[in-house]
Amino acid sequence: MSKRRRETKRTVDKVVDGDTFKVRQRVNGSQYVRIAGVNAPEKGEPGYHAAKRALEDKIEGRQVTIRPVSQSYGRTVAEVPFVRRKKR
Repeated sequence: MSKRRRETKRTVDKVVDGDTFKVRQRVNGSQYVRIAGVNAPEKGEPGYHAAKRALEDKIEGRQVTIRPVSQSYGRTVAEVPFVRRKKR
């Protein structure tokens, strides 16, 4: 039997980088959400600005669905269905 993850909707306040964003209301104790399965360049790495802009264009100021899967470095790690991963 599969366990259904608790899902919530939040408005994205600010995109931090290409795989992390801030919401106005906490999710599992944190306002910061890292998108599960996405590994974008960190600040100072090539591609950082492009990755951040791409995520801003998709979700900043919009309501997204968040399905928490874990916690890491004080952030909620979650599946965010609006964000699609590239197929390899």
